[in-house]
Amino acid sequence: METRLTGSRASAAVGDLGWRYLLGSLRTAVPVESLMRAAEVATLAVAACGDDADRHLVLDVRRGRVLLTLQSSEHAAVTTRDVDLAHRVSTAVGRLGLRTEPEVATGAPRSVQLMELAIDALDIASIRPFWKAVLGYADEPGAEGPRDPLVDPLGQGPAIWFQQMDGTRPQRNRIHFDVCVPHDEAQRRIDAALAAGGRLVSENRAPAFWVLADGEGNEACITTWQGRDD
Repeated sequence: METRLTGSRASAAVGDLGWRYLLGSLRTAVPVESLMRAAEVATLAVAACGDDADRHLVLDVRRGRVLLTLQSSEHAAVTTRDVDLAHRVSTAVGRLGLRTEPEVATGAPRSVQLMELAIDALDIASIRPFWKAVLGYADEPGAEGPRDPLVDPLGQGPAIWFQQMDGTRPQRNRIHFDVCVPHDEAQRRIDAALAAGGRLVSENRAPAFWVLADGEGNEACITTWQGRDD
């Protein structure tokens, strides 16, 4: 029996294993020295998950690392089964002398993360079908409403969600990126963005999200799971 977990419970259950909870999924990376080794890790992870692999595990195999995601495809959320599978995968990877890690503060190109695209709209229900059609996207399981997010059915592109506007904003960008990072990576990412010429627009909803902008006012948000359980 699978039970859906809150962000705080999911994060606490896998943090010591090198996994991070990112808005409905568990993510980690396994650094490797070759594509051949990456394929070996991927095969091992699938074997560790057994019959649950197809319903829970997503793999991105690259030279240098394997990125692993666990999420219940039925619930589009993290469940107790995903936590169990994270333990299994980390144990199996450890037998190879490798490790699962979020690549936070390790000198890696970046930490594990989740990208979302937010579109501001006055009438979400009227524009959602256009974005669903033009991108070839689909409804997320259990979220088929006229205002619900859209997801790439192949899991390659960023999820899209719609933010309700209360009026036109001609001088403000209406499409922005939400970059969900591990909770222990957020401040580092914000500091880097500010050092690169950005500015902090708002931290009123931190640590759920911080609103940043580039030098011309185009906005992006750094987000985490924290501050969302309620």
